[in-house]
Amino acid sequence: MPAARRILIMGAAGRDFHDFNVAFRGDPAVRVAAFTAAQIPNISGRRYPPALAGRLYPEGIPIRPEAELERLIREDSVQEVVFSYSDVSHAEVMHRASQAIALGADFRLLGPFATMLDSRRPVVSVCAVRTGCGKSQTARRLAEFLHAQGVKTVVVRHPMPYGDLEAQRCQRFSSLEDLDTQHCTIEEREEYEGHIRLGHVVYAGVDYGEILAAAEQEAEVILWDGGNNDLPFYRPDLHVVLADPHRAGHEIAYHPGEANLRMADVVLLAKSGSASPSALLRVQRNVSRLNPAARIVEADSVLQVDDPSRIAGRRVLVVEDGPTVTHGEMPHGAGYLAATRWGASEIVDPRPYALGSIHEAYSRYPHLAAVLPAMGYGREQMAELKRTIEAVPCDLVLIGTPLDLGKLLDIGKPMLRVGYELDEASARVLEEEVATLLREAVCSPG
Repeated sequence: MPAARRILIMGAAGRDFHDFNVAFRGDPAVRVAAFTAAQIPNISGRRYPPALAGRLYPEGIPIRPEAELERLIREDSVQEVVFSYSDVSHAEVMHRASQAIALGADFRLLGPFATMLDSRRPVVSVCAVRTGCGKSQTARRLAEFLHAQGVKTVVVRHPMPYGDLEAQRCQRFSSLEDLDTQHCTIEEREEYEGHIRLGHVVYAGVDYGEILAAAEQEAEVILWDGGNNDLPFYRPDLHVVLADPHRAGHEIAYHPGEANLRMADVVLLAKSGSASPSALLRVQRNVSRLNPAARIVEADSVLQVDDPSRIAGRRVLVVEDGPTVTHGEMPHGAGYLAATRWGASEIVDPRPYALGSIHEAYSRYPHLAAVLPAMGYGREQMAELKRTIEAVPCDLVLIGTPLDLGKLLDIGKPMLRVGYELDEASARVLEEEVATLLREAVCSPG
């Protein structure tokens, strides 16, 4: 028999594992020499465990830093590099391709036919062209609508397995206590907590075939809540994709966001109310050119603050959703907008007070200035975030993340949470699309 083809998978602790599970695990014609890890701190140096990797990998598969890519290709005689992470510019993808090709390896991107699993239930997916477009508020609203129709719905969230991979194989969350029991990071809590507070069951983990089988046992509809700008892991019956006119042009410049755009049934132009008319028109034209069959919906994100009078005249520290303002490249989010709208006397610059990996993030993402990214990919980083917040001289901490950060970190400062909700007009349009899907799928509510 010919020798197995040696493959390396480039990832960020998410799609890389899914691609392996569905396209390579159990295939004797290939051997995955290693995963490489990027974007997320402290996720390399682990192994993909044998219990997940299968019988061909009795010792599991090493996970190495992406900086070692060229050495791994040389030393492991890698013949093919598979790129398996998201929210990367088209130019960056090709730089990685050039690295592999220059060393003699093939470079490959897996498509939907190779990676999407089919469900016995209708699937509604909420994805985007970039991180930070507003997927969370959209997914929450659609889940609420489905529940209001009496349709048993579970949310399946894009993976964020940053801890014990075997323990995170198939996770189910139905209470806030589950987040503590399963040692969720800040990033995981940001995505799960909003759903759980509304009574929605959330699944996530590593093995999305096993997750799908479990979700189908209790759901009539599955709502895929996407991560970054990645494609769904399950083949959608209704594919909703968000674009952001505040980053006009990004919808055709990032991988795999452009593919999402081209596949969409509905394209939601998020934050349209605060975007410039020229930027909005640019995005509309790009959508119409790339996907003329898609329904385009202008949407707005409505700021939600319990007591905005507390902001006026105060020196505030703004803490924003981490992924949105780091690799999502947004300069700020809901917290900063609330501070400016409701009259903060000063938005305190957190950079002089940043510690450890939080300080390093400002070097890695130089566009950040007036806001603090809520980064917490492990206990050590959570502690650094807590100490940074405590060190900043301010009257009020504005929390622009979807989770109750003050409760999690027990910060001894006055805090005020800021959030976004989808505006009613665009929400009703999406609900009409979902209702049509339910009728076509002959899914009877109740």
